[in-house]
Amino acid sequence: MSNNVVRVENLVKRYKELIAVDHFNLEIKEGEVFGLLGPNGSGKSTTLHCILSLLKYDKGTIEVFGEKMTENSYHLKKDIGVIMQNVAVFEELTVYQNIDYFCGLYITDKKKRKQYVEEAIQFVGLEDYKKFLPKKLSGGLLRRLNIACGIAHKPKLLIFDEPTVAVDPQSRNKILEGILELNRQGATVIYTSHYMEEVEQICSRIAIMDKGKSIALGTKEELKQMIKNSETVCVEKVECNDEVIGKIKNLKYVYDVVYAEKELKVCFSGGNHNVIHVLDLLQKEDVPFGRVYTELPTLNDVFLELTGKELRD
Repeated sequence: MSNNVVRVENLVKRYKELIAVDHFNLEIKEGEVFGLLGPNGSGKSTTLHCILSLLKYDKGTIEVFGEKMTENSYHLKKDIGVIMQNVAVFEELTVYQNIDYFCGLYITDKKKRKQYVEEAIQFVGLEDYKKFLPKKLSGGLLRRLNIACGIAHKPKLLIFDEPTVAVDPQSRNKILEGILELNRQGATVIYTSHYMEEVEQICSRIAIMDKGKSIALGTKEELKQMIKNSETVCVEKVECNDEVIGKIKNLKYVYDVVYAEKELKVCFSGGNHNVIHVLDLLQKEDVPFGRVYTELPTLNDVFLELTGKELRD
């Protein structure tokens, strides 16, 4: 049997002449923390809304937990928790009442619901804020309340859409640690963010979307192998003339050299011990230098190379 929690095949969603999602395919396995990335307008949110059957689409099939997902699939939706970018809680209800309300949409047994609500409050660290109204909470606490409302009924599939926007580093770490703990407890997670370091930190596999299509899919290591850069050697406080720069450019695997304000950056597309080759050449040319370090490609480098560096709306 397939262990796919989500399966999207040949999905197409149009808004008149605009094709928001263009024959998109996706499979998310049970137990994954799956990152869904893309620039603004790439189709991420539209895809998530189609998966949740909040939008009608023009073509394709969507299955969740091995069954076709429809707007009336309440037996499937009760096992899904959604935490969207915009905080969605009731301002007139306290922290406890908000979590209890959202949990009660799925858990009718009062004793079990009370237990689940208490566990959710403890999980996000809001024990001291049960009687607070949302307007009295800081941005980080408000985000944690939003998460508690989405996870209290213990869903099998969790969708996080930009959950750490505009929160301080401490709250961000708390949220990311919580997501990983939920995954360890058995939840499959779909995670979207513009913070590449977060995705690199917690996601087991990652898909990158652009213009409604999937342009890359794999682990972070597999994605990094898709781009030209494998290593950048950086040398500070170095004075290079054109002749030395030319010799550096002729080193094996070098595809780009940037020299500005006495800082040298040498970009490699393969090879081993590249830093040694650069330093050997500088020493042979009697070129003094300061601190030397190397930079390995990041997920951000992958994202920018695959989607481009132009600004998006």
